[in-house]
Amino acid sequence: MFIGIAGVIGAGKTTLTRDLAQILGYEAFYEPVKENVYLADFYLDMKRWGAMMQLYLLAKRFEQHQRVVWASHLGAVQDRTIYEDTIFARILHEQDLIDARDYETYISHFNIMKRFLVYPDVLVYLQVDPKRAVERIGQRGRAVERGISLEYLERLGHGYEEFASEMSRYTRVLTIDWNEYRPPAEVARLVQEEMSTQLHFLRDLKRI
Repeated sequence: MFIGIAGVIGAGKTTLTRDLAQILGYEAFYEPVKENVYLADFYLDMKRWGAMMQLYLLAKRFEQHQRVVWASHLGAVQDRTIYEDTIFARILHEQDLIDARDYETYISHFNIMKRFLVYPDVLVYLQVDPKRAVERIGQRGRAVERGISLEYLERLGHGYEEFASEMSRYTRVLTIDWNEYRPPAEVARLVQEEMSTQLHFLRDLKRI
């Protein structure tokens, strides 16, 4: 089974990914944060580095997605899926931090990659108030994240709500209120219950 963990920055995806993988005996796949060569520059100058960082992340997530689908024989829990990357790119474009030409290039790359993607069996969407996300970002103390504003997280929150609704047409979406952490064993039980439902989905995502 392939489980994706979705949510805004600071939601608590990484911790749940680790704990859920341990409970289920699955392999955990984490976001490429430490090795992201653009992240620090991006937070200093989003307009200068926005497009390049999104293309970099798209390539990294595609590479990881292939490992999740083809190389993981235990089952996989992934901290943020490649599908969510489009939320960040679109918001940067709407804020004029990625221009139209670069955004179209990004989308064309995603649409080509999309032909080789497999939807998660369950997408766990951690629903968190942006103010709570700001608190959690501050608590983990990553220097590069100090410039993340409440307004940016609110935009991400709206984007994620639309994303979760859209993805429910193609796979199982388990939405959990994550303003207060819940026991990982409870999430594992909810995931297994979700998998037992027999649903029919459309075949492909509409153009982002």
